[in-house]
Amino acid sequence: MFKKTSTALIFVLALTSGSCYAAGSEGHVHDHDFSFEGPFGSYDQEQLRRGLKIYTEVCSSCHGMKFVPIRTLGDEGGPALSKDEVRAYADQFVEVWDQSLNDGEGDYRAALPADHFPVGGNSNAPDLSLMAKARAGFHGPAGTGINQLLKGMGGPEYILSLLTGYTGNDKTVSGATLYENTAYPGGWISMAPPLYDEAVEFSDGHKNDVEHLSEDVSAFLMWTAEPKLNQRKRAGTVGVLILGVLTLLLFLANKALWAPIKGRKD
Repeated sequence: MFKKTSTALIFVLALTSGSCYAAGSEGHVHDHDFSFEGPFGSYDQEQLRRGLKIYTEVCSSCHGMKFVPIRTLGDEGGPALSKDEVRAYADQFVEVWDQSLNDGEGDYRAALPADHFPVGGNSNAPDLSLMAKARAGFHGPAGTGINQLLKGMGGPEYILSLLTGYTGNDKTVSGATLYENTAYPGGWISMAPPLYDEAVEFSDGHKNDVEHLSEDVSAFLMWTAEPKLNQRKRAGTVGVLILGVLTLLLFLANKALWAPIKGRKD
């Protein structure tokens, strides 16, 4: 539960079967050039900070991130808040349930950096901790997975496409309001548009139209799902370089060992 929330927008993402009323063919997910893509890509720190702000002010009223420790907001490669900023964020924006309070009956208290983000306030809203890795935006063709090989799994692109895929049309089916969305399978979902232009203001004056807000929060959710991406890519690069040097040394050693035999005349 959060102390500070904006309007109770249901940022459900319609990513679970229980959050929609329509099903059908695959929706359209467009590719997007995120900064963290590719073998040498990395997270944009300022973008992650903007995404955290969007999550806090818009999404957190319904959605939790129970697998994300608050202290990781200060980790290198993430939003990289200072220790004081992490403590201030936990104290100002997050409340957690503590069973030891109120004579064992439990009560809410201000969070500490060691606490995890709480579960969401809406039981129908999925947890967003791992959502960007749990959903695949790209498939096929014909079950081959070539699109995933070329473009990646597409989890952040799916979230971005969903948030920007509303056409403005809606209809009522069996008393439930459905909203047309070009990215959602079947084309109609029960989630109202969670973002709108200027929904969140940034101190640095960064653009805050729906497209940019959706991009920032999608990148942030990718970080919550894979917070060590930058470190993993650095380790992979070092590993490839070491293997390359080792391969070259083995090749030269092989030539040196076999040169006398190959050059011998019988």
